[in-house]
Amino acid sequence: MEEGMILSQIKQVFDCGKQDIRTYSPLTLAYIGDGVYELIIRTVVVERANRNVNDLNRIAVRYVKASAQAGIIEALQPFLTEEEAEVYKRGRNAKPHSAAKNASLSDYHKATGFEALIGYLYLTDRTDRVLELVKKGVEAAGMSI
Repeated sequence: MEEGMILSQIKQVFDCGKQDIRTYSPLTLAYIGDGVYELIIRTVVVERANRNVNDLNRIAVRYVKASAQAGIIEALQPFLTEEEAEVYKRGRNAKPHSAAKNASLSDYHKATGFEALIGYLYLTDRTDRVLELVKKGVEAAGMSI
């Protein structure tokens, strides 16, 4: 698959202008990263088995909840580049406008950093790296989809 194909197609079809990603807040990166990560997890869950929607959701939630994302990013730390680690830290240290639901504050901040990293990589057309990190992180955290 061509690197960044989905992002390029979205930008072309919807006539999106060129943005300077360095101006995006870490919470903006986390916002798009949350959607990208959830799409990856939902795609894998659906591709693994045709089940009823409640079962699909129950399985997916195990991977997208803050505590799971915190475990994934902790397992990924040794594999991150300096640039990736910096983006993660910016996201982790951001001050969210909402409170953590069903998660510790620490896990919530780590999950926000993880989502910011995923969003950053996605918006910089590094889909291959997103998929590599998600796969490696899920495996390194002792989870299997």
